[in-house]
Amino acid sequence: MSPSPLMHRRVGHTERSAVGDVRRELRELLLHRCGPEQIDVAELLVSELVTNALIHTRHGAVVTATATATALRVGVQDFAADLPAPYVPNADDGTHGRGLILVRSLADAWGVEARALGKVVWFELHGLRP
Repeated sequence: MSPSPLMHRRVGHTERSAVGDVRRELRELLLHRCGPEQIDVAELLVSELVTNALIHTRHGAVVTATATATALRVGVQDFAADLPAPYVPNADDGTHGRGLILVRSLADAWGVEARALGKVVWFELHGLRP
């Protein structure tokens, strides 16, 4: 599985409006690689991971996307060493705290990799069109 790079984008800590730009860029890159449902899932998951990185760290994020003939892998690197903690939201939390639950539920695979500077939270979607 030798991935080909699709996207590499830096998002500054104060660029919360860039989450929508990242979503649109990923959508455009995936238009001929997968169906509309997978594109919607990819957009949702990347926006959750980028938003988490911008809210919970102070140094922005780097978003990468790679693809093989049948799989997409998206990683969001931030520059904080703290690993995401499992969190179970309650009714009083509103929409807060559901990002990683969505990632766990909708991605075919996901994980966290420690790096020398921070970490990468990633997800994969399988079954793309060959």
